[in-house]
Amino acid sequence: MSLVKLTALQLAEKIKRKEVTVSRALDALYEAAEAGADDHKSFISLCKEEAYQRAVEVQGLIDKGQPISPLAGVPLLVKDNICTKGVRTTAGSKMLENFKPPYDAFVIEKAQAAGMIVAGKTNMDEFAIGSGTQSSYFGPTFNPWDKSKVPGGSSGGNAAALAGDEGFIALGSDTGGSIRQPSAFCSVSGLRPTYGAVSRRGLIALAASMDTIGPMGKDLADCAALFEIIAGKDSGDATCHDYTFDYRAAFGQDIKGKKIGLPTEFFTDELDEDIKNALLDAVKTFEGLGAEIKETTIKENEWAATLYSVIASAEAASSLARYDGIRYGHSSQEAEDLLDLYVKSRSQGFGKAAKLRMMFGNFVLGSENYDRYCLKAQEARTLLALAYDKVFEDFDFLLGPVSSSSAYSADADFAQQFNCDSSRAYTAPAALLGLPALSVPCGFDKSGLPIGMQLMGKHFDEVNLLGLGLTFQEATDFHLQKPMKDQGGRA
Repeated sequence: MSLVKLTALQLAEKIKRKEVTVSRALDALYEAAEAGADDHKSFISLCKEEAYQRAVEVQGLIDKGQPISPLAGVPLLVKDNICTKGVRTTAGSKMLENFKPPYDAFVIEKAQAAGMIVAGKTNMDEFAIGSGTQSSYFGPTFNPWDKSKVPGGSSGGNAAALAGDEGFIALGSDTGGSIRQPSAFCSVSGLRPTYGAVSRRGLIALAASMDTIGPMGKDLADCAALFEIIAGKDSGDATCHDYTFDYRAAFGQDIKGKKIGLPTEFFTDELDEDIKNALLDAVKTFEGLGAEIKETTIKENEWAATLYSVIASAEAASSLARYDGIRYGHSSQEAEDLLDLYVKSRSQGFGKAAKLRMMFGNFVLGSENYDRYCLKAQEARTLLALAYDKVFEDFDFLLGPVSSSSAYSADADFAQQFNCDSSRAYTAPAALLGLPALSVPCGFDKSGLPIGMQLMGKHFDEVNLLGLGLTFQEATDFHLQKPMKDQGGRA
């Protein structure tokens, strides 16, 4: 078996047993990444020089038998809005085209301390605004299952690289679904952790009350192992909790008697029939494993997509205001005065999706609109939280779709690319409420495109949520199926 087809934990075990060197693992990754560069366009930057230097250090520790972590020696892909010291970090935007951070994000520090190696920075929607990885200044990414389809967004570069066997494991970020939706579109696994379980220091902000860094992998076992590494307290992030996670505790759980709720609002006529059938088949699998499944109603869910749009846009407008051509980012060389510098730098530096998000955000933040939109949205957000608290009194988990459809066409018009937010109705609740949520492969549609299932859990209950997902993966093989090279579809 080719090295790049291995999961991260499988590769780590081979490295530990001295069957493979760290440098050889990097060779395999870069060979695959370069072979798929034209087809998938998963990467913005490959960090070869830094990675091979780091590989020598890590190999030395492994050769001495020093215990580091279960993922020691494994190359790590990093979404390009997570800061890497001295390595270009662009957030997919011309605004940060040549930005090299002077420090590593806290999650990068933790990953490196665990013996992992940053191998490349992956493509993404500009400043994480988008649902298809089509708004990147560096060009679009394509889905390995069907190159005419999007890989999802905004963490589409990660998902395409993992599905196309151009990497082993990745760090992404999720604001309104940016880990879960591309994972579903590309048949990989992804975890949006509880808000505050992972430090956001070094993540280029979009919507600070929802942004969350999380793992993406070829299966949930890899996600669990990486989550153990990145979770926990950071004194440099006031929103980060002192949280310890043991990934081994997620394995081998007995889900007999666990209560899983099916929100009726998630199973409407808008949901594609193939996705509905795949989810109902997953329900049968869980019932066969002893779980108790029951429908429930969360009427407040109907607000979720709208609340997300208002709050995320307002926070994005605030976050992106810093890029003015003076302190941060692209600075126009054509300006005649200070005001002209602001206008031209931002006009040239930002793409269409970012401009639209900021325009709407500034509209709802306006003095005449703030009470009508932002304040009301935050009040409704509280009511949504109370509704979910009540539901979780009766259920351990909630099950539903990640998106109303499988991957859409890469030739879709801008409105669909920007608004492919049929999925927001399903992914926004976890974002707004800071709940942990998984995307797990659960089937394929009639065209052979992947379908993902979303599982949501209680705050800081990742061990049981991942345990539920791992139990499903042990009983099914959807996560093991791969796209056929150069054709799309299943191998």
